[in-house]
Amino acid sequence: MTFEELNVAEPILKAIREKGYAKPTPIQEQGIPVALEGRDIMGIAQTGTGKTAAFSIPILQLLAASAAQQAKTNEQARQQEQANEQNEQNTTEATSSEEAGNNTPVRRRDRRGRNHGRAQGKRVIQALILTPTRELAQQIGDSFTDYGKYTGLKHCIVFGGVKQGPQVERLKSGVDILIATPGRLLDLMGQGYIHLDAVKYFVLDEADRMLDMGFIADIRRLLPKLPKERQTQFFSATMPQDIVALSRSILTNPVRVEVTPVASAVETIDQCVYFVEKPEKKVLLISLLREQANKSVLIFSRTKHGADNISRILKKSGINSEAIHGDKSQGQRERALTNFKSGKVKVMVATDIAARGIDIQELEMVINYDLPDVPETYVHRIGRTGRAGHSGTALTFCSQDEHMKIRDIQQLTGKKLEMVLYGA
Repeated sequence: MTFEELNVAEPILKAIREKGYAKPTPIQEQGIPVALEGRDIMGIAQTGTGKTAAFSIPILQLLAASAAQQAKTNEQARQQEQANEQNEQNTTEATSSEEAGNNTPVRRRDRRGRNHGRAQGKRVIQALILTPTRELAQQIGDSFTDYGKYTGLKHCIVFGGVKQGPQVERLKSGVDILIATPGRLLDLMGQGYIHLDAVKYFVLDEADRMLDMGFIADIRRLLPKLPKERQTQFFSATMPQDIVALSRSILTNPVRVEVTPVASAVETIDQCVYFVEKPEKKVLLISLLREQANKSVLIFSRTKHGADNISRILKKSGINSEAIHGDKSQGQRERALTNFKSGKVKVMVATDIAARGIDIQELEMVINYDLPDVPETYVHRIGRTGRAGHSGTALTFCSQDEHMKIRDIQQLTGKKLEMVLYGA
């Protein structure tokens, strides 16, 4: 299957080729044709499966086609208006000649100002993509930049944690596509800077993470502001009951698109569990990182305080690391991600929420310093490594009070994990 066979339009195909993508991923293969038909989509897919392109490419194509049709209609209307004016002018001139022969004063119509000074049609928001974190919003924005570079469409990203001025100025200039986090979106709507009455396409991305972050109430406030007649695409890595209920309330006869089921762990990932008590976790971590000094490693902490603490411990041991979580400023998060992606810093410590914005194709190792409370989150965490055909390693530290969580993970994945008793 190729992107050409998915009936992707040439301007977007050109951009896809420039990115070096030859074949669509499974979710793109399944989702793009359905989205181009205008159907609602229920997508179950983890980050890294290519779902951003699965919804951004159809939105760009549909909006570009609509803009082209509108331009054609406007041109036809302009030509018709010119023809009508010419007919009026010919009629006026003939009447003037006749009245002049009768020595009757001629009253000419004043055409000054006609078709001059008419306000240009301002771009209005026709597509809204809602996502839980700043990093994900920026990644989605990058995708629209990459795939939409030859469409002439404009997009804008709005999120909290930074001054709203530049975002407001961009909105005032007119945009076709808006990528937003819930809090800043509702804030700017309340100030009158954002109107959603023209939205044709709505994407709710990472719905389960929205639930974890407490955004469901914001989403329910937002939904009545959207036109009832719209296409909705709903994506979630996991499907807890609250998310299922939400999806039923906003989707109409959706097509289910599902890839990489949540219970499946990537086959290219070597997984191992270290049974180690909490006081010894930091000793084990330092030892492992020194053994893997040249590898890029993402460490998961359950809490923000824990992430900072782990990073401090590592730095005291001479291991350069960065911590990233929701309490960090936007500038701090961006610098940390840039350093990690460039390889300047090899070790990143993150909470689950912040890690949703970390997408590194060749991440070599994931370490679960703390086990997650939800077993599905384990699958999502380790899926950060072993991407795009690369191998990866996932190590998990399990203390005495976390044994039940390992059992739940094995039950979910159907896979018995290799286990090592640290210090034995």
